[in-house]
Amino acid sequence: MTTPGASLAAPRKPLVVIDTGRGAIVVELEAQRAPITSTNFLRYVDSRAYDGGSFFRAARTPGAPRDGTIVGAPNPKIHPYPPIRHESTTMTGLRHTTGTISLGRFDPGTATNNFFICTAPQPYLDAHPGAPGDNLGFAAFGQVVKGMAVVRKILSLPTNGKSEFADQRGQWLSPPVPIRSMRRA
Repeated sequence: MTTPGASLAAPRKPLVVIDTGRGAIVVELEAQRAPITSTNFLRYVDSRAYDGGSFFRAARTPGAPRDGTIVGAPNPKIHPYPPIRHESTTMTGLRHTTGTISLGRFDPGTATNNFFICTAPQPYLDAHPGAPGDNLGFAAFGQVVKGMAVVRKILSLPTNGKSEFADQRGQWLSPPVPIRSMRRA
């Protein structure tokens, strides 16, 4: 039995259903812990920017082909909103574990709409404040709660697509996996 105030103490976490050409993935967002990143992602979801997008990259961990990340992007016709402030894992307390959804970026403060999902723990993607260089990691903002088999299937698909980035050769899906729609559950 719950006490009368118990349901008010923990607001419901937003759920988003990612309907792909390989099945559905459901992610639960940490809107309280990563409010800037979650709000940004939901802005794209609510404007249906991801409809017609794709999972275009499967970056497998060398020597561990079942570990890695899959990267998704909105419909290429969508113009991105302005970049958001970076919420590092040291700020949110979130980590890149199995099923983590995180926002892609180049430099801190450049993230817009590309995101990735981890198929296994990827601690090197977390912030490491004592390390040299760009040590802020990536902005984790939620977890897959259903559909990890779909995520793993996408990671296992052929990656002989063309990439203009030398460090991403052999990681671009051919063909990309379509994102049919993304909606709040």
